[in-house]
Amino acid sequence: MWDYEQLFKIIEELVMHHSPSGAEDEINQFLLQEFAALGVEVWRDRADNIIAKITGKDSTRAIAITAHKDEIGAIVKTIGDAGRVEVRKLGGAYPWVYGEGVVDLLGDNETISGILSFGSRHVSHESPQKIQQEDTPVKWENAWIETKRTTAELEAAGIRPGTRMVVGKHRKHPLLLNNHIASYTLDNKASVAIILALAQTLKQPACDVYLVASAKEEVGAIGALFFTQNQQLDALIALEICPLSPEYPIKDGESPVLLSQDAYGIYDEPLNQQLCRVAKQLDIPIQLAIISGFGSDASIAMKFGHVGRAACLAFPTQNTHGYEIAHLGAIANCINLLKDFCENFTE
Repeated sequence: MWDYEQLFKIIEELVMHHSPSGAEDEINQFLLQEFAALGVEVWRDRADNIIAKITGKDSTRAIAITAHKDEIGAIVKTIGDAGRVEVRKLGGAYPWVYGEGVVDLLGDNETISGILSFGSRHVSHESPQKIQQEDTPVKWENAWIETKRTTAELEAAGIRPGTRMVVGKHRKHPLLLNNHIASYTLDNKASVAIILALAQTLKQPACDVYLVASAKEEVGAIGALFFTQNQQLDALIALEICPLSPEYPIKDGESPVLLSQDAYGIYDEPLNQQLCRVAKQLDIPIQLAIISGFGSDASIAMKFGHVGRAACLAFPTQNTHGYEIAHLGAIANCINLLKDFCENFTE
């Protein structure tokens, strides 16, 4: 069993490295260093995936485990007057989830912190933001980022249309809540922590294992599609969060979740059964679920015919795509399950 304190610390370090979709250099450098320090072969491919390979006993077969490293956020649309910056969503981001507070604009030359703003509350119906108090949720079109910088200063920092915005590091530090970790971007930094742990503990898998920190998943699984198009695999397992909601039969706690179907299609049943057998041998309880408003590297790659067999292993998470909360035990159990699976993989 993994030490919760150790697991918390590595997730915290990952969370504090910004990685909005398509601007993932900060997390890339960290991952390249971490995998190299563990003594595994690692490289960055042309689609910006970070890939670590662990050679197995039988190199005629290969499996991959993906954990996307990108996070949701926003993208700059226009630079207005008086230091106001307008943004639009990048992935499934909603301004009301972030609330007013510090955000970081990742300029070409400098990261600028600003305040995601919705306007004052003490107003009458003459003010446009009044409607957000009474009738409709705030949308990106109604919000802006207040930087208190001049247009020239923003330009010098490299803030431009296309610049990425993420929740500021000022408020990104995770919190420990009775064996739960609470943080922004557990989707999917906690899963990246799982593949780092596998790189540390997996020594002699049954076949070659690719641990893929995939790029641009939140905007269409772009990195995973590139990887699976160029690498022949016997199986692909995506690591993910799983939303806790009354509409799904999923409980919070230490039990991971194995998906049977999501919005992109069904997962491979024999592969799921093999994962369930491993979990039973390890006495790890598994929850099974069908999720509608969801997709993963694995289901998207299988839908497009890049892999024949795919599965999605997840950990139950509250407030998905927001300030997320997950049990460290479920994350640790994903590590233990996948280690045994890789060591005993059969077709």
